[in-house]
Amino acid sequence: MKKTISLSLLVFSSLYASEIELAPLSIESTTITEVAQNAQTSADVAEALSTSVPAIDMSRRSGIANDVLIRGQKRDNISVEVDGTKVYGACPNRMDPPVSHILTNQIDTIEVIEGPYDVQNYGNLSGGLKITTKKPSKDFQGQINLGFGSWNYKKFGATASGGNDLIRVLVTASTESSDQYHDGNSDTLAQQVKKKAPTGNQYQPQYEDMQAYKKNSMMAKAFITTAKNQELRLSVTANRSDNVMYPNTSMDAISDDSNIYSVAYNIDNISDTYKNINLQYYYSDVDHPMSTEYRNSANDSNTSNDTTNHMWTTMQGVKLKNSFNINSYTLVVGLDGSRRKWRGEYINNNNGLFKGDSIDHALTKNSAVFTTLEKQYSALHVKAGARYDHSKVQDDNSAHQSNTYNGLGINIFTTYALNSQNKLFFGVGQAYRVPDGRELYFMKGGLKGTPTLDQTKNQEVDFGYETDNDYFKLKIKGFYSKLKNYIYINATKSSNIFENIDAKVYGAELSGSYYINDDITLDMGASYKRGKKDHALAGETNTNLADMAPLRANAALNYEYASNSLATLEVQASKKWDKIDDDNGEQVLAGWAVLNAKIKHAVNKKFDFTVGVNNMFDKTYAQSNTYIDLTLVATGSGEKLLLNEPGRYFYTNLDFKF
Repeated sequence: MKKTISLSLLVFSSLYASEIELAPLSIESTTITEVAQNAQTSADVAEALSTSVPAIDMSRRSGIANDVLIRGQKRDNISVEVDGTKVYGACPNRMDPPVSHILTNQIDTIEVIEGPYDVQNYGNLSGGLKITTKKPSKDFQGQINLGFGSWNYKKFGATASGGNDLIRVLVTASTESSDQYHDGNSDTLAQQVKKKAPTGNQYQPQYEDMQAYKKNSMMAKAFITTAKNQELRLSVTANRSDNVMYPNTSMDAISDDSNIYSVAYNIDNISDTYKNINLQYYYSDVDHPMSTEYRNSANDSNTSNDTTNHMWTTMQGVKLKNSFNINSYTLVVGLDGSRRKWRGEYINNNNGLFKGDSIDHALTKNSAVFTTLEKQYSALHVKAGARYDHSKVQDDNSAHQSNTYNGLGINIFTTYALNSQNKLFFGVGQAYRVPDGRELYFMKGGLKGTPTLDQTKNQEVDFGYETDNDYFKLKIKGFYSKLKNYIYINATKSSNIFENIDAKVYGAELSGSYYINDDITLDMGASYKRGKKDHALAGETNTNLADMAPLRANAALNYEYASNSLATLEVQASKKWDKIDDDNGEQVLAGWAVLNAKIKHAVNKKFDFTVGVNNMFDKTYAQSNTYIDLTLVATGSGEKLLLNEPGRYFYTNLDFKF
């Protein structure tokens, strides 16, 4: 009966038919496996995640480099870690969110943390992503992946790995590009802008048919055995993106270049008690100029409208982890330190003159100590964690105050096995995150940031039930989150626009699979969340919290018609989004449902191909709302410009292994 499980753990099948597989369901997190092998339609991590885990929604920013939300939380409220490396983007308007600096073809697994239960990673307030990339193998092996789709979409990826007892090496490279996608109305990205945005924000005629994006990436790793049970691990990842369109903002990305470096030393089995020590240093940098040069505003008689906002960020850190097994207890103790620099400046494209800072050399320094302790008591499993952070955020501008923050995060998560097939779980946790350089010091015609912000605290309870038997698998989760000093934007303000407020978020998630027979499986998922401010902001009346997508559900019927070959018919649907914060830019979105179909056929063990169609009935819809946390173009009616999702999309993917 369960021979279909490895193929049918799509669990929440997708608008983009990405066929991401899930590992056996854990309680406090969801681990997505075989990401590189099964991302069929795009290398965009946000698309793969949003169609795989009910707790995750996608913020549509472009044809590529989209952002993720976990239970309605985004930006610094969630953390992104790649092989232990903390990753940030440079753009304050999220043109390059952290997940855009790693591609699906480089990834082995992604662990999705839901709630404040990751004490090993800085900034895990309400959830986070732990991305693990491919590891080099001793045996020589390789893979070539080709992808083609509507709107001249092209993807090429290649991976090679091999070595010996002394050294193992892996290299992976990819290139991806696409013309502008068409929505269900057959409008391109530029046409969506032309229909609704002011003339100045529309694309110049010679750029209306420009390519939507081009993205190249390479990752190289070397694992060197230095002694028995000891290994030096070296890694570098480089991303280069050019001319990425962001149609519902006033600027596009001229380029987006990032580099991620990591050096780690790992020792296993030091003694019967001392199981592991891992010391890692990492460094990342992002260079991101965004400009109005493709828009009509660049030709305005007011030459100051032709502007580039050039952003840079660097992040470096050191993490030390020690793992012990002591009398059936598993103990981890570690130290964590990081230093992030963030700056940006406005440049007049007409004369090259400096116009002012957007972020004036903000510096965030953090040092922390953390520990986790696990123990199995017969049917009861207990895991507890704690993290103490000391952070300082400062700015080069002496007129802006520096801030020092201290926070103690602590949690406990318990799982009780009623029997071999049924479990109950309960967790409670507290975590903090400090304001970032944008929220404190962002400038645009004056100080928009608020240097007096306090850090945010999340106190959360998670609970639920899981069953796994020969007929079906089901997990139901509920949560309640109390946010103190939550950082929020007040649209009635023209300066110091960020405020600390108190709010709450609660909701539920369901995921499961029903094994109809040995060959057919029905997978399903659903999520519901609700966010409320304790009080309306000054000058406003709305108490709804922004970014809280409505009830969404999806289901897939999977037929394994041959070994490793699968046919899937899937539907994804969303309720009308009418619980909105219209005081701060959100608008009512209509409900929608889309139908997708695909066939993944294994010709043999070395070659398989996928063909599919997404949004089969060419539905016109939008899944991302317009909270003013993003700077979006205003339409003639005063609302922010919505960006519709892609219309009917045909694709094929070829995968060769050797």
